[in-house]
Amino acid sequence: MRKAIQMAVATLCVLAGLAVAEPKAMAQQDAASLKNAQQARDALDAMVKALGGDAWLHLQNREIVGTTAAFYHGKPSSGTTKYWEFHQWPDHDRLEITEHRDYVQIFTGREGWEIIYSGKKPLPAEQVEDYLRRRDHSIETVIKQWLNDPKTILIYEGQQLAERHLADQVTLISAQNESVTILMDSETHLPLKRTFQWRDPLYKDKNEDSEEYAGYRTVDGFPTAYNVTRYRNGDMVGERFILKVSYNQQLAPDLFNVDATAARIVKK
Repeated sequence: MRKAIQMAVATLCVLAGLAVAEPKAMAQQDAASLKNAQQARDALDAMVKALGGDAWLHLQNREIVGTTAAFYHGKPSSGTTKYWEFHQWPDHDRLEITEHRDYVQIFTGREGWEIIYSGKKPLPAEQVEDYLRRRDHSIETVIKQWLNDPKTILIYEGQQLAERHLADQVTLISAQNESVTILMDSETHLPLKRTFQWRDPLYKDKNEDSEEYAGYRTVDGFPTAYNVTRYRNGDMVGERFILKVSYNQQLAPDLFNVDATAARIVKK
């Protein structure tokens, strides 16, 4: 009987010890998570400061003139094409292609339109979804929207090599369980790479979309990547070279108006 009582007391002591140890371990884990999240935020804050700080956060629009090339299985699928690109935060975009600028794509809100000499028509749903997916996971959207949501999780994942540069790697997970990983140069703090994954609605497998940024030049006080390379599941699918860029311009009031654009382009 005495032995049984001694065993019971010993068991209670062990359980009491576990009860004390478990909250302590949880507190230590919470403290480590908070420290890690602060490291991630510090890295992102340094990136924003490097990009132009408060002025970058309040950018209204940008205009880009450049050349673009498409790739298939990592090899060029055609020659380069000149393009004009206009972006007005948060969800107005216009792309003009060819020297005559008579092929136009306009994205407003969640819609995408194509305008050519014969008229306007909605872009294929798959093409619109691809464009909006990349815009929704852009560094601009992640910093201006995701980072302001208290439900967004920040994870600092240490330093990695990116394009022969030592980079700080941070992953953000939104309240909708979407994630974006950003690699920032450890010295300049400028972004070197942005990656996200998405599940194919038809085949249900995961795809990875990433962009690499290089050739930074400062324009109007904003460091700008003049070379952007896009990859899909590790294969290069596109490359853009900026020829000229300007920020916070006085854009035409009907620049993103589909009907007004069609009226100018459609040949009588």
